Amino acid sequence: MSRHSMLTYLSDLSEHNEREWFHENKARYTEASQEFEALVSQLMQELCRIDESISPAAPKELTFKLMRDTRFSHDKSPYHPAFRAHIGPKGKLPIPVGYYIMVKPGGQSFLGGGLFTDQFKDATTMVRDAITSNGEDWERIITAPAFAECFTVKGTSLKKVPQGYDPCHPQAAHLKNKSWYLEYPVTDERVTDVDFVGFAVRIFAKMKEFNGFLNRALADFQMPRR
Repeated sequence: MSRHSMLTYLSDLSEHNEREWFHENKARYTEASQEFEALVSQLMQELCRIDESISPAAPKELTFKLMRDTRFSHDKSPYHPAFRAHIGPKGKLPIPVGYYIMVKPGGQSFLGGGLFTDQFKDATTMVRDAITSNGEDWERIITAPAFAECFTVKGTSLKKVPQGYDPCHPQAAHLKNKSWYLEYPVTDERVTDVDFVGFAVRIFAKMKEFNGFLNRALADFQMPRR
């Protein structure tokens, strides 16, 4: 698949973000979503080869819906004009962390990894404790040339190192974080390139050790029950 239909559909959805337009173009949505699911399937198969923590899953189980929850948002647009998926050890659950892809036209696509969510206090504490205890390992991972040329660790951050942690710790800047994630921007041209899957997997491979550090820290994390 060329993936052009996917980008064109999302671009048009962005301009016509209305339920009526969405339903009138249901056939286009079906075609575009099938293109994305095919892409996710290919990525998952390749990631299973380089990361033993990833298990095969149906692409539909890894993707997120376009529909937005607008109850508490000033933006009442009903759809998020992007295709998104998380390929992790437990599918699209945010923990354990895995590999994230967002396809959004206009150069807004990216490949991601790490812990994006900051809503689980236990998870944040576990990672902070791991960085405190294994600061040298963390520093080695994030300063490795292959990693540093592609990524900067991002995340929601406090203004000061939280109470209970040493503000003079060598990794103090990262102890301020409540989340730790990576984003590698991708152009529309790259998304439609014939070798995009190979390219994406090469980028994801550079995140593997970073994800591994986080998942070791989060080994005892229990997802809250709804």
